[in-house]
Amino acid sequence: MNFDKAVLQSFLENQLKLLPEEVAFDEEEADEFLMDVMAVVCDSKEDVKAYFEEEGVDMEGMNTEELLEAAEVFDVGDGRYLIVEV
Repeated sequence: MNFDKAVLQSFLENQLKLLPEEVAFDEEEADEFLMDVMAVVCDSKEDVKAYFEEEGVDMEGMNTEELLEAAEVFDVGDGRYLIVEV
């Protein structure tokens, strides 16, 4: 597997926040889906902000907390964040 257990569990538990229906039912399926969409794990809130800046997302007027609430951002629970863009 390419993503660790904490990342996979976070995605499995919260995938409906981003997607209209579940796309993965176990860690293996979650890992495959996240690889297919080239999901990214950021090590901190600052890294999430830097990721969106690099992607050219217009963040004018947005603070870091608002970015972290975006549908494509998943809090792993250990200070890391998973970004899934579909």
